[in-house]
Amino acid sequence: MAAPPTVLILAAGQGTRMRSATPKVLHDLCGIPMVLWPVRAALAAGAGRVVVVDSPARALDGVLPEGVELTVQPQSDGTGGAARAAAGSIDPDAPVLVLSGDVPLVSAEAIGELLQAHAVGGAGATMATTVLDDPAGYGRVVRDAAGSVAQVVETKEPGDATPEQLEIREVNTGIYVFAGRTLLDALPRLTADNAQAELYLPQVLDILRRDGATVAAHVVDDERLVLGVNDRVALAHVRALAQRAICERHMLAGVTIVDPAGAVIDVDVQVGQDALIEPGCSLRGATTVGEAALIGPHTTAIDSYIGDGARVGPHTTVIDSRIGSRAQVRASWLERATLYDDVTVGPFAYLRPGALLRDGAKAGTFVEIKNSDIGAAAKVPHLSYIGDADVGEHTNLGAGTITANYDGRSKHRTTIGSGVRGGVDTSFVAPVTVGDDAYTAAGSVITQDIPAGALGVARARQHNVEGYTERRAADADRDDEQGS
Repeated sequence: MAAPPTVLILAAGQGTRMRSATPKVLHDLCGIPMVLWPVRAALAAGAGRVVVVDSPARALDGVLPEGVELTVQPQSDGTGGAARAAAGSIDPDAPVLVLSGDVPLVSAEAIGELLQAHAVGGAGATMATTVLDDPAGYGRVVRDAAGSVAQVVETKEPGDATPEQLEIREVNTGIYVFAGRTLLDALPRLTADNAQAELYLPQVLDILRRDGATVAAHVVDDERLVLGVNDRVALAHVRALAQRAICERHMLAGVTIVDPAGAVIDVDVQVGQDALIEPGCSLRGATTVGEAALIGPHTTAIDSYIGDGARVGPHTTVIDSRIGSRAQVRASWLERATLYDDVTVGPFAYLRPGALLRDGAKAGTFVEIKNSDIGAAAKVPHLSYIGDADVGEHTNLGAGTITANYDGRSKHRTTIGSGVRGGVDTSFVAPVTVGDDAYTAAGSVITQDIPAGALGVARARQHNVEGYTERRAADADRDDEQGS
């Protein structure tokens, strides 16, 4: 059996047409840097070795997966120079596949078909081509009478190609397969006799033909797989194609996406069978959506876990959070929060980092929770702020509950037991502890611990002033007379 291929991925170009301080191949494409798309395709196709060629700035340090090698092209001297920089990684007894870091949609299947075509064709090199309706800007593939590649004509400048050659719609994609030994023999023979004074990898094809070898062309029928990215317009086009493919993959696996054109789903997002993704949703990063979950309109989830059967309502943003089974979240913002099964949140709740809601807990309308553990079946119904607190199971806090956790210098913790019934408009001034099954009277400011089963009352005694309205009106009239 032939040795597994070595894959060279050329990624040292600066991408000046992107007009960005970020190297072109590091621009995001559906949740990962663009360069990782061909890297993953090469690994999935069974590459024995994947070598990425970077610029001297080593912008790809720390970006590539474990096992993928990084080599540096010491100077910007073209694609031939990039291949030369990786010569030490080339196995002379294995085929060498050359990909570009800015041609991201190439698939493992397309790579496998190209390698197979090269293996059975007996050519010195096999290049991937495609046929475009509008081939402007691409090198044209000129074939000889036998169907082999006679020439690749560049079209970057006026006069590079004849009018007849410009009519050719078969173009060079920049993807090649060589025998390792053949490529190693040709690379030292490259010359920079061109306007850019650079070494071009396609010159290897000319060298092989002069040596009597055949150069074959393998046509990739799906042009989308070999589209390159040179500017942000092209990146947007490729992103739309990638996003459509991601949505189709999920839909074929049993996910309902109501409006695929309006969905943003990153490539690493996992979605379970029978999940429903409603219009305008954005699922980013390493988000996981469980089976039969419902993600309501305009929901954003980033690096989040949404469990089986969960219900996340419209206009919800979820960041670095975990949401369990059958939870319901509506029109809220969750950031690094954890929601166990059967939790209900919102609408218009704000769960900040460290918020933990256990099984069956509830955070109601206009509730903010931060760095707090809300016990199973406990309720924080509405218009409340709970910060730095531990709330026991089956506790019900009244509307307008506040934990005063900051004294101007330090944060303090509030501990509220199980089965507590808090009256509306209760403030707990931390540090304070409320025992199990205790009550608080409405409008209380609790500054001392409340024993289990006790009622805490901390408010001024009511005193009614009779005739107050009439005296106030009389005082106003007198002030008006004095003023005139």
